[in-house]
Amino acid sequence: MLNTLFVIAILMAGTTLPALSQTIKGIVVSDAGTLPGANINGKTFKTTVVSDLQGVFSLVAPDTGMVTIEFKYMGYEIKSMTLKLIKGVNDIGLVKMMPDTKSTLGEVVVKGTMAPSQAKAYSIKRNANAIMDVMAADAIGKLPDRNAAEAVQRMQGVAVARYHGEADQAAVRGTPFSWTSTLFNSNRLPSSNVMGNRSSVLDVVPSEIIQYVQVAKAITPDMEGDAIGGAINFITRTAPTKRTLNVSAAGGYNTFSKNGTYNGSLVYGDNFLKGKLGVIVAGAIWSRQWGSDEFVTSYNTGSANLQQKNSINTVLFKRYMGERETKGLNLGLEYKITPLHKLFFRGMANKFDDIRPVYESYVDYTNTRFQYNYRYSHYQTTLNGIEVGGENQLAPKLKLDWSYSNHKSKYFLETPPTANGKGLPIATFRQKITSGFNNLSSDGKRYWSFDSPNGVGGTADDFQSGIKDVNEVMSADKLLLSQMVISQLDNSEHDQIGQLNLKIDATSKVHLKFGGKYRHKERISTFGSNFVYLPGAALGVPNSPALRSLSSLQTTNFPKGTTFFGNMKGNYNQYIVNPLVKEQLFDMFSTSFQSTNGIMDATSKTNPTALYTGTENVSSGYAMAEIDATERLKIVGGIRNEYTSTTLIGMKSTTSGTPAVVSITPSTVENNYNALLPMLHFKYKLSEKANVRAAYTRSFVRPNFGDMTPGGSTNTTSAPMTISKGNPNLKPTFSNNFDLMGEHYFNNIGILSGGLFYKDISDIIFTDVNMQNIGGSDYMVTQAKNLNKASLFGFEMGINRRFDFLNGFWSGFGVEVNYSYIDSKTEVPRLGNANVMDKTGLPNQSKHLFNTILFYERNGVMVRLAGNYRGNSVETINQQLGSDFYTWSAANFTIDASATVSITKRLKAFVELNNLSDSPVKMYMGDKRRLTSSESYGSRGQAGIRLDILK
Repeated sequence: MLNTLFVIAILMAGTTLPALSQTIKGIVVSDAGTLPGANINGKTFKTTVVSDLQGVFSLVAPDTGMVTIEFKYMGYEIKSMTLKLIKGVNDIGLVKMMPDTKSTLGEVVVKGTMAPSQAKAYSIKRNANAIMDVMAADAIGKLPDRNAAEAVQRMQGVAVARYHGEADQAAVRGTPFSWTSTLFNSNRLPSSNVMGNRSSVLDVVPSEIIQYVQVAKAITPDMEGDAIGGAINFITRTAPTKRTLNVSAAGGYNTFSKNGTYNGSLVYGDNFLKGKLGVIVAGAIWSRQWGSDEFVTSYNTGSANLQQKNSINTVLFKRYMGERETKGLNLGLEYKITPLHKLFFRGMANKFDDIRPVYESYVDYTNTRFQYNYRYSHYQTTLNGIEVGGENQLAPKLKLDWSYSNHKSKYFLETPPTANGKGLPIATFRQKITSGFNNLSSDGKRYWSFDSPNGVGGTADDFQSGIKDVNEVMSADKLLLSQMVISQLDNSEHDQIGQLNLKIDATSKVHLKFGGKYRHKERISTFGSNFVYLPGAALGVPNSPALRSLSSLQTTNFPKGTTFFGNMKGNYNQYIVNPLVKEQLFDMFSTSFQSTNGIMDATSKTNPTALYTGTENVSSGYAMAEIDATERLKIVGGIRNEYTSTTLIGMKSTTSGTPAVVSITPSTVENNYNALLPMLHFKYKLSEKANVRAAYTRSFVRPNFGDMTPGGSTNTTSAPMTISKGNPNLKPTFSNNFDLMGEHYFNNIGILSGGLFYKDISDIIFTDVNMQNIGGSDYMVTQAKNLNKASLFGFEMGINRRFDFLNGFWSGFGVEVNYSYIDSKTEVPRLGNANVMDKTGLPNQSKHLFNTILFYERNGVMVRLAGNYRGNSVETINQQLGSDFYTWSAANFTIDASATVSITKRLKAFVELNNLSDSPVKMYMGDKRRLTSSESYGSRGQAGIRLDILK
């Protein structure tokens, strides 16, 4: 297919390129840097182009001689140039635009600290073929958003997932996170997501290395097609047109951990060899002490009694107290061989270290005991890679660009050093509660009072343990070592991508584009593999050494910080236990410790079934046309095709016989499928300030690797007999997307936008659990399947408005508000009764998303107060029990603030504050009062300086 496309393209190029065409090349710039999305018009000939993200343009004129061209940009004076064209290439170098100081708009550009950045973003948005929103680097830096996910949470229709107080994933229009394509420089990132899905974890990427963020909500054929929700494209920094050196440094404080934080960044850019060689280096580091308290409740949902499914199994008081460090380095090189040919190199290295000692104190109502877990977590995430490529103007109307990229994402643990297998080490201690409980209900179970048969139990936010003897508390002398586990969580993906794009200006009004891309992915996963060690005394082995108490091991003081669960009513100090020393925990997994204490390897024989490796090859090609049908109407249409071939290699197990015998055998699965994706966009210019857009696009998402895993297990030794397996025959999920959007640009660099969207989705993937008769025996079979269709409807609106029509001090105020309403519907079959269908929304999908920013910009002072709201969303669907037992994320609202003061033209002081509302992140089962978790992590803030040494 690709060969055919390129042959057609070359033939068309040969028949459409007039020999006398001349090329005018240049770069549109201002004091604020290069200007992307500038409009360049031939006044004496009918040709119009738009500058690219680096401000570069290439304009074709029909002949030599005198010509006049005109440059337009939001907030700047119109600039006209008269040139005498010679045959071939006419390189006019830098074209500098000046602010329109005669108008209010120009005053905003000159004096407004955010205006130049927003002018760039809106210019890119206004001229884009896709329906998209854009954010520029300066805007990212004006709010306290320290990683890539936090940066995009302010954008219209984007929701983020928060992990212990920091955003780490992003999704567009409320769809599941893996349905949003996350790109770096237009290539999808490899994902080492620990859960085995395809969503990219973005907390590894510091926001300082990003130049632009494009959120495409209706894609075009030249974009990656696996993007039902949309695509978030992070554009890294490129070389400036003049020498630049910026540094920033800040220190801060976390109100939870009561410890300091710091971050710093450096950006250096320059041009050498008379402008032929451009260099950019951007580096950042962010180190912070942090902590959180999480109250977790588990319920007896497996009970045979319907009432008792809401009874409490355990209550957990969990404290995290750790250290995080994010480091990132971005290098960009550009070499201009001639005005028509350019080579580029991009390299990045990112590392996220997350050290998380975890202290867990349980009240176990089912087994009438205390439990204490200690684990030392040092999670490491890396994202490293390079990209090389070139841009070549082969003829006045023929452009070729190519690139090769090589990126690897890895999520791993290297502890404990004393064990053969590395992962997350956990030590579990248990203590019997001898006096029992006095707040059990009439059926002998513990509930929250609203669930209780006789109203006994209290509430989650004012927890009372109900232990009869108030003096019976958790004690290091009585907590006995019961279990040790190493949980393997490592995942890695390695992507190599080659791509080629050919663009032909068939006429001044018709532009054709063809391209192909090939991706080779290698994946390794150990998620779900656990090494288990049990003391012989706990197993009843005769003559085993006595169980070790926590007090007999080396411990240290409980970490300081804010009051233990101070966000809840009551005092919970009775659940504070001095933890193990890290080295003691590691030593417990050594051969000598286990031998001395009679600890036995009790790892399941089926453990290898959780491990798999795999490859995925994707061949894609597209053809599209951009047609200026009239002076007001532009049509963009085309088709994209992506063929995917996946091979996964692992192990499967079978357990049978009496006594039970486990057999492990190799397993290889393959899944090959094709995605044909037609797309059609219309953009109608109502005026110079307003556009209406309509689009039909077809997009898809690939099945998650974890759902196709070759591992499988069969257990015939207990009732019910079970089979758990992957599904290599999963189909991708497809969506037909319809969008209608409008945008109006204000004179003072603002925007009013809004529109409707609808998605018709097929082959939704759910984990299916059902009873099957196999060989005359009944089995409970768990397997991912294509079960359902779904639909998603919504609308969004936003406004960014400066109040410069007011006088004096008040003219510096402005607001930025956006809101999205999203309603999705799908049906899930009830386990054991295919005739019962539960209606629900899509997982992770919030019905309401809202951002509001009140800002003030005047006389070198900038203050921003930002609120971010994400409505509740279903997270876990329970096929067996139905919608009353679904797990939900509760609505969450956070408030952040920042302020910047220009001390001199080059020196700025700033303050950044996060989570001023100290909003807890809550989850619940069915009813909001039936909490499954509530986590609080305090507020944080920092103050620092930014210095533009060279600008």
